Amino acid sequence: MQSFLQQALAHLNLKYEDLSTLTIVLPSKRAGAFLKQELRVNAKNTSFAPSIISIEDFIELVSGLAIIDNTEFLYRAYNAHLSIVENSNTETFETFSTWATTLLSDFNEIDRYLIDPKKFFDYLSDIKDLEHWYLQSTHTTLIKEYLAFWNSLYPLYEKLNNQLANLEIGYQGMVYKSAANNIEHYIASNPTTNHIFIGFNALNNAEQTIIQELLETGNSEVIWDIDSYFYEDTQHSVSLFLRRYLKSWKNYKPNLLSSNYSDPKNIEIIEVSKNIGQAKYIGEILSTLSEKQLNETAVVLGDENLLTPVLNSLPENVKQVNITMGVSLKSFSTTHFFDKLLQLHQNYTGRFYYKDIIALLSHPISDLLLQDSKQIMAAFVENNNTYVNFQSLIETAVNNSKKTIELLFGNWHNNAKNALQNCIQIIISLKKKQTLTEIENVTHFKLHGVFEEILGLESKFGHLKNIKSVSKMFQEVSATTTLDFEGDAFNGLQIMGVLETRVLDFKNVIIASVNEGIFPSGKSNASYITYDLKTQFGLPQFTEKDAIYTYHFYHILQRAENIHLLYNNFSEGMNSGEKSRFIFQLEIDALPNHNITKKVLSPKVTLPKTGLTEITKTDSIMERIQEIAVSGFSPSSLTSYIRNPIEFYYQKVLGIRDANEIEETVAANTIGTIIHDSLENLYKPFLNETISVEKLKEAKKLITAEVDFQFKKTFKAGSTETGKNLLIFEVAKRYISNFIDFEINDISAGNSIKLVQLEKDLETNIEIEELPFPVKIRGKVDRVDFYNGQLRIIDYKTGTVKQTELVVTSWEDITLDYKYSKIIQVLAYALMASKSGSALPINAGIISFKNLANGFLPFTSKVDSKNGEQAITQETLNTYLIKLKSLIIEICSQKIPFIEKAL
Repeated sequence: MQSFLQQALAHLNLKYEDLSTLTIVLPSKRAGAFLKQELRVNAKNTSFAPSIISIEDFIELVSGLAIIDNTEFLYRAYNAHLSIVENSNTETFETFSTWATTLLSDFNEIDRYLIDPKKFFDYLSDIKDLEHWYLQSTHTTLIKEYLAFWNSLYPLYEKLNNQLANLEIGYQGMVYKSAANNIEHYIASNPTTNHIFIGFNALNNAEQTIIQELLETGNSEVIWDIDSYFYEDTQHSVSLFLRRYLKSWKNYKPNLLSSNYSDPKNIEIIEVSKNIGQAKYIGEILSTLSEKQLNETAVVLGDENLLTPVLNSLPENVKQVNITMGVSLKSFSTTHFFDKLLQLHQNYTGRFYYKDIIALLSHPISDLLLQDSKQIMAAFVENNNTYVNFQSLIETAVNNSKKTIELLFGNWHNNAKNALQNCIQIIISLKKKQTLTEIENVTHFKLHGVFEEILGLESKFGHLKNIKSVSKMFQEVSATTTLDFEGDAFNGLQIMGVLETRVLDFKNVIIASVNEGIFPSGKSNASYITYDLKTQFGLPQFTEKDAIYTYHFYHILQRAENIHLLYNNFSEGMNSGEKSRFIFQLEIDALPNHNITKKVLSPKVTLPKTGLTEITKTDSIMERIQEIAVSGFSPSSLTSYIRNPIEFYYQKVLGIRDANEIEETVAANTIGTIIHDSLENLYKPFLNETISVEKLKEAKKLITAEVDFQFKKTFKAGSTETGKNLLIFEVAKRYISNFIDFEINDISAGNSIKLVQLEKDLETNIEIEELPFPVKIRGKVDRVDFYNGQLRIIDYKTGTVKQTELVVTSWEDITLDYKYSKIIQVLAYALMASKSGSALPINAGIISFKNLANGFLPFTSKVDSKNGEQAITQETLNTYLIKLKSLIIEICSQKIPFIEKAL
């Protein structure tokens, strides 16, 4: 295979005796590097090389202007904006940048296509005015400002161009326009220079003007990289631009140097699920290639986000890799860290929101900066701080971390320079770490440069007013800054983006993400220039941009012999999972020498036949069960086993608990604890006496203070001042107030209540002959009282409980079905109370705060009576005890494994 550059050089060697007299212009610097390599390889004698230059450098040379950095361009554009608007209409730099980036892109487009800016912006302003003609007599302030915006575009354009011209710099479009205007002067200064333009396709008007002027001198030429197959097909998009140049350029015929597309090609179309699938399959393809084949192979990434997965999927036989596309700085971990840091200070209100701190301290970079990041997090999690001030953070830090804590969490006073200087100090601290990888070192070096650049521009222009504007600027600059990889540009596997393939050819090509919307990219609305305006002034529309993608795609295939086209069939987010129209076109054209095969890759998914989890009781597990039995089974642990033995195993045997987290919104168990503890303190003065209405009314006055105290004790530093927590605080007060009112009404109706015990710890031994160790049950009873002389055991529930949940009609399933859990609990309390000396019969039941209207919900037996018997007798307890022993024996039997219940 003879590459395009080899063909071009052969043509030039035939035509020119001395190549050193030539100025060769190429689409990119990379293309120039490959051309120099071809010159070195093919040189037979020592000679001077021609001048090889990229189009952008050539345009700067002709215009006499340097292309300005994009970030500085935005700052200078804002300066120009400030000079043309009234003070009352001045907007912040942050607001300006939200719309100016799109506008400045339009300025580029207008200038590259040599549009008269005055006519263009007048036309645009007239369009906007006509859109509101019917409101002329009643223009609101908003409409007036809207129209004023469109009228201000030309003054902004003019002011910006004048300011930049005075500094001999310009944005890309401005430099192109200046070069087109200055081309005659350049030709006069270089009358004998031969200019050769190699490998171009879509030219803007400025480039066309420059090239045509040089062609008219007779000592310049253009060498197009196009195949005769596309040139002869007048409908094919690949030759769209060349056909236009043939029609509009005077006395011009192109050099057609190749006829390779119709040659034999093996084309494999691979449908893959998700991007990671593409990366893995690329690795599989590469693993089959020899070292020689890898030197002739390019991996072209339609979606440049695939770079990292592809690098992680490279097989061992790939020894050399040259990556010609940079990785955006925003994709690196350290950049994410600074995003989170700036977000934290952006949200600062005199204290920090705990989620912002956790997001920062959980980041791997925090472990490099702070020795005790985990301890700091644990401290405010333990105190349930939803908002944390700087002082509490500094108090939890060890001495050598305090300086870093001050950098990270000190008050930046919402000042842009403070933020930038602190970020630079943090980067410097990171760069001193000895454990960093080479990529981390390069990333930190780049980030240091980004912050220094923004700080330098801020010192010069002073447009960033707060941390929010710094955060936005940092995101924009890091998104456009790339980390470039270094490698052997001419040997080994080449990994590149689509634009890097211009004028280059490879025998083996793997193209990833050949999806509609990615390759080609589809329509873009990032412009203020309307469709009709583009049509009126001859600006490129989406059809022309589509043709550019078409050219790039077919150029990659043009001289290749082995081609793999991968696309993602998974629909997710903006990805439709649709293969590109280019693949459809290949399939429809189906040239005779093209061997097209298709493959659908799908992971082999085999669902294992999994039954319910079963845990055999080993000796160590039996030791733990014995410990639980000796210390005492609680009613909740017994009902946990009934609900699901595996749950009992995890929670009680293994002791697995939920991780401690900050409780931002009061949880159900927390409010339960608060209400229980509040009622205990409010009712303590009534112990061992008959409760009176007067004393209950006095207790009501203490509710707010008591609930507030309990919230601070249980919810700790969590806030109850606003939002859901304030509502929950009021609900807790209302629950307690309603309960006391219920008791007041009960007593007023003639009932007598004598309080005996509150939050009483009870326990009793259970003698089980089948077990070789003692067994105990234990629990805490919320309340014991005499109601009209009848002893009651009461369990408070903040949730909804219905009377039906406390009715037993048969004892058979009581330890088998979780729906009887409330009965298991209250009878356990009754059993422990009777063993502690309480006389039978006993009433035991629940008071539900969400079902308070029904009052005390007693255990009721309907086994022998349809009407139900509420009194718990010795006979009732004996029957319950039989079932309880059976349950405990099951738990403690080594022969019976823990078997998961299908819930």
